[in-house]
Amino acid sequence: MAGKPVRPVNAIDQTRRMLSLVTYLRERPGARVEDVARAFGITEDELVSDLDVLPMCGTSFRGGDLLDIDTDGERIWWHNPAALAAEAAEPLRLAADEATALLVAARAVATLPGLRESDRQALLRATAKVETAAGEAAGASSRLSVTFESEGGVFADVDRAIAERRRLWIRYYSPARDEVTEREIDPIRLVSVGHTYVEAWCRRSEARRTFRLDRVAEIRILDEPSAPPEVELRDLSEGLVQPAAEDPEVVVEVGPGGRWVAEYYPHDSADELPDGGLRITLRTPDPASLRRLALRLGRDGRIVSPPELAQSARLAAREALAAYDGIESVQAADVTEAAGASGPQAPRPAHATQAGPDGGRT
Repeated sequence: MAGKPVRPVNAIDQTRRMLSLVTYLRERPGARVEDVARAFGITEDELVSDLDVLPMCGTSFRGGDLLDIDTDGERIWWHNPAALAAEAAEPLRLAADEATALLVAARAVATLPGLRESDRQALLRATAKVETAAGEAAGASSRLSVTFESEGGVFADVDRAIAERRRLWIRYYSPARDEVTEREIDPIRLVSVGHTYVEAWCRRSEARRTFRLDRVAEIRILDEPSAPPEVELRDLSEGLVQPAAEDPEVVVEVGPGGRWVAEYYPHDSADELPDGGLRITLRTPDPASLRRLALRLGRDGRIVSPPELAQSARLAAREALAAYDGIESVQAADVTEAAGASGPQAPRPAHATQAGPDGGRT
């Protein structure tokens, strides 16, 4: 296969590339896969992935005029470029539901924080033209609105920083340590695996890190250029968490009620125990993050090694129990005091104090 991409690629870059790819292939019937990949600075696998998407694109939302492109792995053929050229020359006609969907989406995107002002103004001008062309069909769109989740603003800033190749400053909550830290990161790409993440080079740890967008408490685009070192982009098809062979090894023993751990955590081995449980060996770059797993398991599991992590998990469990017992003790004392104040036979020490009407002591 061809070499690695010359630089990280984000969703906007990929969209631009695919649009250029349509024109490129129209002018070069039977083009060789390796030549096209080299021309666009991508691997042959990435090109084939783009070609798998293009046949789902066409000149309308309703299908029937999709791109007919295929490859045998060596050459690429486009079977209906003339038909699509004629179709594209016709004026665009939108049905009422298409116009409504387009207008609602355009207005929602225009409200995103972090959107470049020039892009926002261009979008608003285009929206106004669609409203005029849609006429009465645009009326329904004014009664609909879309709001993005809280991570929408963060997404826009990260996407903009990637497009402009600028560094980011973030305040980030780490649940494993239960703390908020400040970091400067060079964003590499946005990925979605259940949640949306930004993969970046963290200047604080001098390593590649992945940050979940909904855990970013604050974000700011810096003037410094983003300059992440060249790193091989990971294949995330098997999931976001993919431990490396050099990561520390952790052994966890779980009872029958904790067997789910083997289903949710990538592991090296899971050996059966006599009681129906499992002895699970796994690797993680941050063993301390498994303390939360130990607390969640409770009686259904425990960390066996490394010893220092096992001891840390036991201390965390004791602190949690102590805090819980403290709350229960306070609540029990409040109940006892209330019962003593109202119970007809509850004795009251002679030295006891009583709250007065004004909140003081009498």
